[in-house]
Amino acid sequence: MSSVISPSSSATAGSAGLLPSPVRISVDCMGGDHGPSVTLPACEAFLAKHPEAELLLVGSPEALAPARSWARCRIVPASEVVTMDDPVEVALRRKKDSSMRVAISQVKASPEAPAAAHACVSAGNTGALMALARYLLKTVEGIDRPALATVMPNQKDGFTTVLDLGANVDCSAEHLLQFAVMGSALVSAVDGKASPSVGLLNIGEEVIKGSEVIKQAGDLLRRAHEHGLINFHGNVEGNDIFKGTSDIVVCDGFVGNVALKTAEGLASMFASFIKQEFTRNIVTKMVALVAMPVLNRFKNRVDHRRYSGAALLGLRGLVFKSHGSSDKLAFEVALNRAYDAARHRLLDRVHDQIAATLVSLPNPADPTAQADVGRAA
Repeated sequence: MSSVISPSSSATAGSAGLLPSPVRISVDCMGGDHGPSVTLPACEAFLAKHPEAELLLVGSPEALAPARSWARCRIVPASEVVTMDDPVEVALRRKKDSSMRVAISQVKASPEAPAAAHACVSAGNTGALMALARYLLKTVEGIDRPALATVMPNQKDGFTTVLDLGANVDCSAEHLLQFAVMGSALVSAVDGKASPSVGLLNIGEEVIKGSEVIKQAGDLLRRAHEHGLINFHGNVEGNDIFKGTSDIVVCDGFVGNVALKTAEGLASMFASFIKQEFTRNIVTKMVALVAMPVLNRFKNRVDHRRYSGAALLGLRGLVFKSHGSSDKLAFEVALNRAYDAARHRLLDRVHDQIAATLVSLPNPADPTAQADVGRAA
C-alpha cells in the first residue's frame, strides 16, 4: 500500500450526497455468449426504469441499429470483439478497437476532460476485462491490486458481499486489508449500510487459527477496527457466508473463486434434486402442482441472475462484470448495480476510506513505519 496519498477535490467534495443526474453508463454490447441479442433488450428495460440514466452503447453500429432511435442513448462504434476464448494478450495488444476496450475507455478521465461515462458494464471475457481495466484505468492511490466483488444470498433474506473472487490468487495481509476497506465502501454506497461488518474467511473463528498471512491480516483488520476505519467482526468460516454472519467476507482470489463455484454447483444440484423428486411419478407431480408457489419463491431466492454484476474495485473508474452466459434479466441487474454504485459515488468513498487507512495505519512492509510503531508503543 502506498504510504502517501493526497485526497482529490472531487473525492473530498463528493463523499456526501448523490451524483448529479444524469448517471451515464458505457455498455460493452458485444461481449458475453449472446452479445446484442441480450444486451440490447436489457439496456432498453434498464432505460425504461431509470429515467435519469443515459447509456453509451459500444459495438458494431450495424448490430446496434435497433437502438438508434432510443432516447438518452448514444452508439459508440467499435470494430472488434473480444471473444470468450481470446487470451489476455490478444485483448491487450491486438484488438485495440474492441467493444470491451472502447467501453472501458469511456470511464477514463484525463487532466483535460472528465470521463465520458461514470461506470462500465461488460459480460465479456473476465480475464481480458480485468487486464484491460487495470491497464487503461490504473489503480487508485493506495491500492496495490484490484479485487472482484459480488453478492451471495444468505439466510437473513439478504446478501453477503464476498471479495476477492479470482482477480488475485496470492494475497498478502495488506491486500486483504485493502479488500476489506473497498468492500466496506461498496456495501456502504450501494446498500446504504453506514458501518457494514467485515469477516475474514478462515478455517475457524479462533484468532490462533489459519495461515501466517491470515493471522497477519487479522491483526491489521483489528487495528483498523480500533481506529474506526472498518467494522471488523472477526474470523468467519465458509458457512458464515450463507448465514449472513457478516455483511462482507474477505479472502484471497483462489479461495473466493472456489467458494463461488462451489455455491453455484450446490444450488444447481439442489434444483436438479428437487425436480427429480417432484417428477418421479404421478403422485409427486400432483404434489408439485400444489407446492408450485413455494417452489417458485425458492427458485427466485437462489436464482443466480439476481446476483449478477461483480464489481472490479480499486480502479480509477467503475467497472462491473456480468456473467458471460447472462440473459436479459441478469444483464439488467448488472446495469442496476453499476448505476447504484456510480450514483452513490463509490469511487469517492473508496478513495476517502483508503486515504484514512493510510493515515491511521503505517505500511507494515515499511521498516521505518514499523520502527515508529515500536517506539510509540
